[in-house]
Amino acid sequence: MPLSSLVCVPVLLPLLAAGVKLAIGGRLRGLQSLISLVTLGLSLAVSVVLLVAADTSGPLVTELGGWAAPVGICLVADRLSTLVLVVSSAVTLCVMAYSVANSYDEQEHDAPMAIFHPAFLVMVAGVADAFLSGDLFNLFVAFELLLSGSYVLLTFGGTEARIRAGATYTLIALASSMLFLIALAITYGATGTLSMAQLAERFATLPEQVKVLVELTLLLAFAIKAAIFPMSAWLPDSYPTAPAPATAVFAGLLTKVGVYSIIRLEALLFPGGPVSTLLMWVALATMLTGVLGAVAQTDMKRMLSFTLVSHIGYMVFGVGLSTVAGLAGAVFYVVHHITVQTSLFLVVGMVERRTGTTSVTRLGGLMRAAPLIAVLFFVPAMNLSGIPPMSGFLGKLMLVQAGLAEGGWLPVTLVAAGLVTSLLTLYAVAKVWGKAFWRGPRADRMGRVVESEERTGEDPVVTTTALPAALPLSVAALVTLGLSFTVLAGPLSALAQRAAAELMAREPYISAVLGRHP
Repeated sequence: MPLSSLVCVPVLLPLLAAGVKLAIGGRLRGLQSLISLVTLGLSLAVSVVLLVAADTSGPLVTELGGWAAPVGICLVADRLSTLVLVVSSAVTLCVMAYSVANSYDEQEHDAPMAIFHPAFLVMVAGVADAFLSGDLFNLFVAFELLLSGSYVLLTFGGTEARIRAGATYTLIALASSMLFLIALAITYGATGTLSMAQLAERFATLPEQVKVLVELTLLLAFAIKAAIFPMSAWLPDSYPTAPAPATAVFAGLLTKVGVYSIIRLEALLFPGGPVSTLLMWVALATMLTGVLGAVAQTDMKRMLSFTLVSHIGYMVFGVGLSTVAGLAGAVFYVVHHITVQTSLFLVVGMVERRTGTTSVTRLGGLMRAAPLIAVLFFVPAMNLSGIPPMSGFLGKLMLVQAGLAEGGWLPVTLVAAGLVTSLLTLYAVAKVWGKAFWRGPRADRMGRVVESEERTGEDPVVTTTALPAALPLSVAALVTLGLSFTVLAGPLSALAQRAAAELMAREPYISAVLGRHP
């Protein structure tokens, strides 16, 4: 069996498992969990095989329905798509293990496992389809597939706050999808195709004004999905209300699908176009506005949501440079950020389950009360801040070197903004660490425990709830994965360089899709 036949497995397997789980319904809960874990484990194994094959033999292509490209829709596994697919598969496996250990089906009686797990698997299938899609219309379908699952996860439990956040998220997603459809209509009207490989050839013959119109429309649609400034205001109010597993995978993966689409768009369809300068300005604004919002927060979830926005700016910076070094830095940072951001949201989920709050004004003494949780927060928080020699520092270093090598006042300004953002990120997470974990609660004159010198009007957190033993283990596995990127920084950065070079060359991708069908 040719390896190219495996390209569709990460998409079809979760969809098949979701259908089986819906057929089972609320019965056999142990079997429900087993199906989810085995499905995601097999998807991870297949993704690793595809990554090795794509790195050694070039892009792998499978044609859906037996129709050859560019007439038919194809899935393409190259270095970039398989690298992010491997990381996303590992992350979703850890998040599913977390959700099984956390027994959300028992806590949320109005939204049982029979709903959560199939929706999660549908979302995973959509993410994989987006990474592997070789056709713009199929990319649109992939977005709708992952969004259909995310709508369910975001409103999981049906609380007022979640319904309100879900309504905002749904409206933003529908607006983005409408823009995407408009861009597809313009693209097809101008070129007669939606195959990305064929578009890479046909865009070269279009008038510059038409190319810029298509590029800006597509970028706007993807920028909303990636929460790039100024289209990022929806994220801090939407993500924190969802259950911890959903929030974690939203923060770690869904925004990265938008970033991945921008990388693919700019490298394959519009290399070195006039919009690159605009992307650097947007990256600058995204970094600074996001991190300033993070510094001002007193809630752990909202702080992490704002840091998520700010660090998207690093990736856009790498794309805007339009160089192999810049793209390599962006790819490395995407891989790093998926694991670190997911880890932090899962840890905050454990804090919330143990204490009932994520407000740093009501927390204190967690370093003594829950040392394992404290360590699991501290390690990815330092990684996010870019403390040497962690992968966050290495990813920022790659981007700094790429910016300085490019030269010019705007790239150098972005380098400076990146350093400032890193320092302010460190300040934001250190503030959370100091208030929630390091400081101890003190007693007032009445003997009551308080957390700060100034009373907030809220009841202090005194009691805690024990956590399932397997819960921190799933988070520890994800934190270890993030640390492994530091140990394997050499091979990983080299792979990112090869992926970026392949992206900028374009010909390997185009030939793999169209070359065998002249």
